[in-house]
Amino acid sequence: MQLSIEEVKKLDSNSYQIIDIRSEEEVAHGAIKGALNIQAEEIESDERVPHDKKLVIVCSRGKTSVDVAEYLTEKGFDAASLKGGYISWLLDAMKEDEVAERDIKADVEQSIRKKFKKSIWRKFTKAINTYELVKPGDKIAVCISGGKDSMLMAKLFQELARHGKKNFEVVFLVMNPGYNEANYQLILENSRTLGIPITVFQSEIFDVVAGEESSPCYLCARMRRGYLYSRAKELGCNKIALGHHYDDVIETILMGMLYGAQIQTMMPKLHSTNFEGMELIRPMYLIREEDIIHWANYNGLRFLRCACRFTEQCADEETDKSSKRAEVKELIHNLAQKDPVIEFNIFKSVENVNVNTVVAYKKDGVKHHFLETYDEI
Repeated sequence: MQLSIEEVKKLDSNSYQIIDIRSEEEVAHGAIKGALNIQAEEIESDERVPHDKKLVIVCSRGKTSVDVAEYLTEKGFDAASLKGGYISWLLDAMKEDEVAERDIKADVEQSIRKKFKKSIWRKFTKAINTYELVKPGDKIAVCISGGKDSMLMAKLFQELARHGKKNFEVVFLVMNPGYNEANYQLILENSRTLGIPITVFQSEIFDVVAGEESSPCYLCARMRRGYLYSRAKELGCNKIALGHHYDDVIETILMGMLYGAQIQTMMPKLHSTNFEGMELIRPMYLIREEDIIHWANYNGLRFLRCACRFTEQCADEETDKSSKRAEVKELIHNLAQKDPVIEFNIFKSVENVNVNTVVAYKKDGVKHHFLETYDEI
């Protein structure tokens, strides 16, 4: 049995309980008020689950929840799946905000200037100054995927343009690589609500990647970056800005060591090798992901963790935990529970490399070995 969001809203609020079976990471990016976050296999044994109420099961897209609801019904529960999953609840919640005429844009901007001044704003400006990411005369394409990171980055650039001292231009660039309609509408709605004047262009990347069995995410990321560079250059930009944050950096460092047998990092800025005169910058480089999540939750903002067509399938099949980045994220979290300085040490490790104490290293594509200079005393 499936219920639409409209049908759920007609039920007596005391007659049902929403059970959100999405992962803890997904829920951290957007929670349903009043819902119990319980993994599907634990619902029967969880003491919090009421037996005298209808259970409305919610997954990411309303697919896995159908099977879970059917199973629970067979076990004697009164259960139904929310049609469309979390995305349907999310779009409805945004409509209610609009009806309530809440000035979300003003609240968000004030929170950046006040409550999150230290944890977000100052770290944003510190990265820009430390790594010289923005210079007078720049025209920057701020690339928006629709997630929390890129949306926050867009608002930070608006604040910088409004109150900063640097003379630069920005274009807020959204590429639609083949999002499903609900995801695409969510990106448009969030942009409108937050007062971000986006420039949208279309591509068919998802269709191209659909037939790729090996490393589709890697291919998709490479293609998307190429399209973004190309479109940004057409618009007269000399830089593209991506929303990678501090946690992405330390995860990348550890992933390189554990799975790539190399020591490298996600750089704060790069020259493009294929688009002359273009650079990539990462102004969120020093901002912690937990602070971004806190900012989004504080303002009641709701974003998809990823609008990718393939991530949707992975979310429904619960394969995210098997990804290398998810494994490394969990490893770092567990280590930091024992010693919080570990995260900082990982970040700083690539700034403290002593080439006199490494066996070999590469520079400009050329490998050098310690024996080359060992006898030069």
